[in-house]
Amino acid sequence: MCRPPQRIKAAAIVGALLTTGCGGRPRAVPDPPVVRAHDGRAAITLTAAHRADGRAAFAFNGGDVPPTIRIRAGETLEIHYVNALPAAAPSATHDGRMNMSNLHFHGLSVSPDRPQDDVLHMISMPGQTLDYTLTIPPDHSPGLFWYHTHPHGESYQQVLDGMSGALIVEGIERYAPAVESMRERVLIIRADDIEHDPHASAKRARVEVERSPCGESHDQVDRVFTVNGVLRPEIEMRAGERQFWRIVNAAPDRYVDIEVPHQRFEVVAYDGFPIGYRDRANPTRFTNHVLLPPAGRVEAIVTAPTGEGQSVFRTRCVATGIDGDPNPGMTLADIAARQAAPSKAADVRLPRLEPPPTKVVDVEEVKRAPAAFTAVFTEGDHRFYINGRLFSPDAPPMVRAKVGHFERWRIVNDTREIHPFHLHQAHFLAFLENDRPIHDPQWFDTVNVPVGGSVDLVMDFTDPVIRGMSVFHCHLLNHEDKGMMAKILFE
Repeated sequence: MCRPPQRIKAAAIVGALLTTGCGGRPRAVPDPPVVRAHDGRAAITLTAAHRADGRAAFAFNGGDVPPTIRIRAGETLEIHYVNALPAAAPSATHDGRMNMSNLHFHGLSVSPDRPQDDVLHMISMPGQTLDYTLTIPPDHSPGLFWYHTHPHGESYQQVLDGMSGALIVEGIERYAPAVESMRERVLIIRADDIEHDPHASAKRARVEVERSPCGESHDQVDRVFTVNGVLRPEIEMRAGERQFWRIVNAAPDRYVDIEVPHQRFEVVAYDGFPIGYRDRANPTRFTNHVLLPPAGRVEAIVTAPTGEGQSVFRTRCVATGIDGDPNPGMTLADIAARQAAPSKAADVRLPRLEPPPTKVVDVEEVKRAPAAFTAVFTEGDHRFYINGRLFSPDAPPMVRAKVGHFERWRIVNDTREIHPFHLHQAHFLAFLENDRPIHDPQWFDTVNVPVGGSVDLVMDFTDPVIRGMSVFHCHLLNHEDKGMMAKILFE
């Protein structure tokens, strides 16, 4: 039997990415390994290490493919994190990196204090370890989250190398019952840096990078996208089949505007927040495409073409501004619609739970109130600022938030490129863009701020679990590393 390789050795990376699979067909999109809780507890060891090609990776269970963590509200996740990256003096590493590392659990409503989602004080140097213990609150919303490294100054390169994985809080079928019987796919979109790759031209051709200019950026295209670590894999579906896709943009600095031409996404959740959580009567939305900023997620029902044949899963071009990076359109994966039912890995279905009480939120009064806080993004001299300040680990909080309340915030982009705003620990409702009402506003944890524009948000600070010092920042991680981050104290 012909099988794809389980691990990609350095010498075979290009071959694995550019060649086809068995019988001349494109390589099937692989499923990451899965970790589940037993008796209410999931315990794993992750190791930060260098692969043979020199890139950093998460070593797990004898391989270098990060697992998808699946856990239920009320259960506990324990991660023993080992920093086995090589020790190096600043002069010996690119951009002065020291190979320090840690973890961030993006979107989870858990404490920002040790030993949970603490990115400020839980830092490991090479040879050190960290122990995370996260108890998922019993009323936590179900959905797709993700984990990635977050050491200030080094997060960009580590996430670009692929140090990230999906994290799913089970139970989304409470709000979208149709997905319970569907084939589920977890699709992690990552960026592959080809700036100095001798095979860059072949990779661009493989994903059919659009030749037309995209937006105002005139830089050479130096990134292509992989899906679950493979360049343009094949996603197999039965003709007319409906599948449940859970998609995360794990690129550190690139946008994707995803589509399946001539088909519509039936969106169930954005950024790990089910639409039906606050709108039980209308739990899904139909759309032709979804713009995902770096760190953005979408969970949607996707329908295959009704007849046998080929389609594609692709990203459209994204105009990022005159100072932004090129984000041209390209193919992410092929979709093969076949009559024969594809093989399906065993999927352990968890017991169906009763929905938790829905929070009744009257945000109209908050929308009418003046902004309690305004964050202004600026840049200059290769540094990136919030309200004129560079991030400092020793700085006091830029803003304090009273737990138990909603607040109106305004995020202003005073630059010539787009920025994705992200707040740790909490979700927010985006309701104005450039002072105009957003059609069908939704709840996110990462939102795009347009060039020279603004977004107005209703911040949900009502969760009593969220107390302590946390951060908000631009999720173009190169910008965060160079200063575009600030502290918030939940009190």
